[in-house]
Amino acid sequence: MNNARLRNYHSASWDEPLIMELGTRGERGVIPPQPHPEVENTAGESRDLLPHPMWREKEPVLPELSQYHVLQHYLRLSQETMGMDLGPDIGEGTCTMKYSPKMHDQVVNSSKFSDIHPLQPQESLQGILQIIYHLEQYLKQISGMAKFTFQPGGGSHATYTNACVFRKYHEERGRLSQRDEVITTIFSHPCDGATPATAGFKVITLMPDENGYPDLEALKAIVSEKTAGIMLTNPEDTGIFNPRVAEYVKVVHDAGGLCFYDQANANGIMGMARAYEAGFDACHFNLHKTFSSPHGCEGPAAGAYGVREELARYLPVPTVEYDGNRYYLDYDRPHSIGKVRSYLGNLQCAIRAYAWIRSMGAEGIKTAAGISVLNNNYLDSLLLQIKGVDRPYAPGKRRMEQARYSLEKLKEENAKLKSELEHCKKMVSGYENVLKLNEMELVNARTIINMYETIIEYGRSELKLATETAKARENASQLSRIELMEAFEKIKELEEQNRVLREKRTVSYTHLTLPTKRIV
Repeated sequence: MNNARLRNYHSASWDEPLIMELGTRGERGVIPPQPHPEVENTAGESRDLLPHPMWREKEPVLPELSQYHVLQHYLRLSQETMGMDLGPDIGEGTCTMKYSPKMHDQVVNSSKFSDIHPLQPQESLQGILQIIYHLEQYLKQISGMAKFTFQPGGGSHATYTNACVFRKYHEERGRLSQRDEVITTIFSHPCDGATPATAGFKVITLMPDENGYPDLEALKAIVSEKTAGIMLTNPEDTGIFNPRVAEYVKVVHDAGGLCFYDQANANGIMGMARAYEAGFDACHFNLHKTFSSPHGCEGPAAGAYGVREELARYLPVPTVEYDGNRYYLDYDRPHSIGKVRSYLGNLQCAIRAYAWIRSMGAEGIKTAAGISVLNNNYLDSLLLQIKGVDRPYAPGKRRMEQARYSLEKLKEENAKLKSELEHCKKMVSGYENVLKLNEMELVNARTIINMYETIIEYGRSELKLATETAKARENASQLSRIELMEAFEKIKELEEQNRVLREKRTVSYTHLTLPTKRIV
């Protein structure tokens, strides 16, 4: 596209509550038909198939909505999603998203696939079994491994499957209690440390050297008779491909451990580097990313896990086999670690991956890998032109299909600005305190003025009483004895009122507080 450019886009914004917050008690979208009495009597209660301790003590709390409200809820959420069809110019970094042709979705949605049941007779599953078998052959060529399983439901699930294979391998040799340590690297995917820990191993993490590679000398120092294996990603999440990875594999092998290659980041090396040539015993691919099946945020996903011939006996059951006439499921594998997921896994991912490999071909896959590296380095060069953006480790070296950046320089460059900002904040705070002090003084002054006004009012009342008393005395000489006695009583009453006012005035003077500062 010669006119490719960034578009101005704004997704819908719905104030949509969680589905559990919607609906009305008793509301239903679908009412399933009741089973036929004969079927019900023959099959019995489904919960009787479970041990009693696994029975629910109460009914599950589920949303209760009509079909219309369910449709409305999820359509609103979908309008807030920036999907591949809306934003093909935007990649997802480490997830190495690709365009998934609509024809592949049509195949997956076909009734020929969607209507089959995993418990059907194998004679009626020959088509899907053939696809799985041939997909395995393609991945064997891409990786060099001898056998694959598609049961794991994602990349982390595949790494957990590998940890279980490590455990089974050493257990059969009677040394599991001794070999209880698995090594990983700090920039490998976190699941490369989490899943062996979940499987019961102690995890040792290698830090990078000055070039960004895992420290090889540190690896030589920590391997021992306790080492069960190593699980690492290459290229790591820094985007740096380690060209000496075979040396790491040799160090672990010499110590008696196994080596697993996490190839979730295989997008930039497909058709150019294989796990087999590097000496790895096992590897995995993410079909839901590297091989174009859409990434579904914890599902649907598929982690294709492959091993060398020596470890093939430990793969989960069943495996898909071909005897020259028919495809079949092989459950007769006494050394298997067992199932890691029901049936054959998320086969819709496997079908899309099969269709993508067939449509791309060997040269097309190699070309896609080269273009992904080219695109990433073009974007990388633009980002590094932004002031403050840095790419730590291996300066001057190209990255593969991803990169990890640091804003530490931006933080350092803004340290002075931050200091000045803090100084300004302190000055503003000081001004606010001064304003608060002046405001307090003003309130105090107003209180004093009110007290003065009260005292003046008392004085006016005293003056009025004194005037009335003087007039009463002046008129007393002109009154008769009886009138004179009444006048004296009036004078006493006025004098008592005057005394009370004097006492109140004294109290007011006692509580008077004069300002200690000049009011500006």
